[in-house]
Amino acid sequence: MKPLICSALAAGSLLLFIPAALAQSQTQRGEYLATIMDCTGCHTPGTFLGKPDLQRPLAGSEVGFQIPGLGIFYPPNLTPDRETGLGKWSEADIIKAVRTGVRPDGRQLVPIMPYHSYGKLTDADAKALAGYLKSLKPVRNQVPGPVGANEKPSSPYLTVVMPQ
Repeated sequence: MKPLICSALAAGSLLLFIPAALAQSQTQRGEYLATIMDCTGCHTPGTFLGKPDLQRPLAGSEVGFQIPGLGIFYPPNLTPDRETGLGKWSEADIIKAVRTGVRPDGRQLVPIMPYHSYGKLTDADAKALAGYLKSLKPVRNQVPGPVGANEKPSSPYLTVVMPQ
């Protein structure tokens, strides 16, 4: 009978480790998704200048995108910094923004953010991505705010120029 007790105790101990293993694999899944979705391609300082700052991944960009008729928009800081990033956003807020393009304050993200495509994420993948972003080291990095269509920007931006 003693071997059964030991086996039961061992099995119970193993169950204690399963949630930690699942949390780790969910964070790894989120990191994988952020990588294949190329979040760093827009949201990392220096990327558009040819020198990505790998010490501040996903901390936002100092180079924006001009959307004709709308203005210039700068990719925000996705780290959980409470002042300059997503630190005050809940996991549900992040999931909603990624899937629908709607921020917690009700503003719509510009369509350069491919939320139409990301709206197809499964619930598990959306949760993994949001969990990964919440797990990052907070990086204080204030990106320039949006600039209206008729305003003069003070930071660099990318634009589309039609052939003449």
